[in-house]
Amino acid sequence: MAIIVLRAWYLPQYEPLDQIEQRPHDLRLNKSSLLKTALRADFLDDLTTVQRSEWFQRYRLGETVEFYIEGSGSYTIANIDVLSHEIYFIKSNRLSYLEPTLFFSGSDRPSSDEIRHALKAFIANTPSRLPLQLVESPRSPTPRFQESAMIQLRRALLFIADVTASPHLEPAVTLELGYAFASKRRNQILIIEQETAANLRLPLPIDIPSQQRLIYGEASQLSQLLSPCLTNLLAPFQL
Repeated sequence: MAIIVLRAWYLPQYEPLDQIEQRPHDLRLNKSSLLKTALRADFLDDLTTVQRSEWFQRYRLGETVEFYIEGSGSYTIANIDVLSHEIYFIKSNRLSYLEPTLFFSGSDRPSSDEIRHALKAFIANTPSRLPLQLVESPRSPTPRFQESAMIQLRRALLFIADVTASPHLEPAVTLELGYAFASKRRNQILIIEQETAANLRLPLPIDIPSQQRLIYGEASQLSQLLSPCLTNLLAPFQL
């Protein structure tokens, strides 16, 4: 039986896929079988080297250990049989496919300009081991969701939407908000709304935790509220 050698990279924290593949791999595997949600493989590295590795020590302590496996995606170790050199993996929702970007869904309203300015200030003034970028989809007279924008939204660390309604929500924002609800984890979504006498509170079709819905009055208040909110939402990525 032919040996199918796969490289595997240990993922102790969030790391973009293009950076993962640039560093040396941490494990060599021979794929035995591949299922939709699982993978069984034999590790080809020396047993002593494996047992001394950081990831194996974490596994022994009962911690979650994840790898990106070449051509297959991200997996969590379910079980290891050191005698037979077998490892059983379970498909993971690890976020290595994400890019260090914040996707902002806004409009041409003053509130969006204020939010955009505050987001750029946060990125410029917040130290990060991975440089963050702000991305937006181009706006056109006819609200269309371009494939490139869908990819950018799906791969962003956070989706941020201006849901200020005066008197209605921007159609393009509605499209992107719906796609975000369908494609991203709830803790990757931030809803921002300016509350004034002229603006109407927007009822959302889904419950959003209070820490993921930021309501502000003046632009100066937005700057004070946004930074701790974003810091909290980005904490799982250990930036």
